Amino acid sequence: MKLIYEGKAKKIFEDGQDFQGQPTVIMEFKDSLTAFNAQKKGNFAQKGEINLQFSQKIFQLLSEKGISHHVVEVIDPTHVRVLKLQMLPVEVVVRNKTAGSLAKRLGYEEGVQLKKPLVEFYLKNDELQDPLLTEGQIETLEILTSSEMKQAQEVALRINQVLKDFFASVGVDLIDFKIELGKGPQGKLYLADEITPDSCRLWDQKTQEKLDKDVFRRDLGDVSEAYKKIARKIGIQI
Repeated sequence: MKLIYEGKAKKIFEDGQDFQGQPTVIMEFKDSLTAFNAQKKGNFAQKGEINLQFSQKIFQLLSEKGISHHVVEVIDPTHVRVLKLQMLPVEVVVRNKTAGSLAKRLGYEEGVQLKKPLVEFYLKNDELQDPLLTEGQIETLEILTSSEMKQAQEVALRINQVLKDFFASVGVDLIDFKIELGKGPQGKLYLADEITPDSCRLWDQKTQEKLDKDVFRRDLGDVSEAYKKIARKIGIQI
């Protein structure tokens, strides 16, 4: 298969196939781990396998709630066939409590409950370190259409409600998460990429233990054990 893209955590290969008239590609989950726009790098065995299983479980849950995603089939422990989409040039972040860049920007302590979920957009540009976008910038610079922006916000908030309830059922707080979205040939919006401990902040409700990539970012302990622990909490056998 021809490699057509390699990112920090995944590879994308051309496969020359289609699903119900839409072209597909193969996505490989890597064992690599990065933080601070790849300034900090690491890896651990089974990371790609854990993230694929984690993301697949979340995507199946969301599909049951009527949210369309790009996964067609799981091929093996680290590869999935997905729809080839026109990706939106933004990352969409939903925040339920203050943490990370939001807390740092505004001088808040982490863990402050927000009055309502906050949706933010970030330009996908590693060289610029994925800058935060205002809605005015998105409209004026035509980064998204008004319809795309509205749809992205609506989908993100629907996903947030489903995931908050799901993680709460296993004793975990969903602090925030990042998603990517893409359009199919008819303009339909799909959830793409992944939802994993790489892209979510997940805290144990009782102990406030971090069960996500912040363990790696902040040198808080064994990141592989953190990923395995949150995977087991949602019913994944490692």
